[in-house]
Amino acid sequence: MFRRLPEALSGGRPVRLLVDGEPVEAREGDSLAAALLASGRVACRTTPVGGVPRAPYCMMGVCFECLVSVDGMGSRQACLVEVREGMRVETQRGAREFGR
Repeated sequence: MFRRLPEALSGGRPVRLLVDGEPVEAREGDSLAAALLASGRVACRTTPVGGVPRAPYCMMGVCFECLVSVDGMGSRQACLVEVREGMRVETQRGAREFGR
């Protein structure tokens, strides 16, 4: 469904990160939400009530639909986080536990 435009394929050096323990290649300068979508992942969290999958929506930090855990810190908005080499990302399932 989502793919990079041909002219965007040449921009930015490759950056490797782990998403739910699986390697993902992104491009330097990508937001984490864009990298998740480009890798074929649509849902990046589930709702606390009902476990309904949610995906990035506004891509500018307004809607909070793209919450993920980044390097152990929960409830980060993936659309506002720039990818970096070695980053560890976990999809957020339901409500996060306090202290994590």
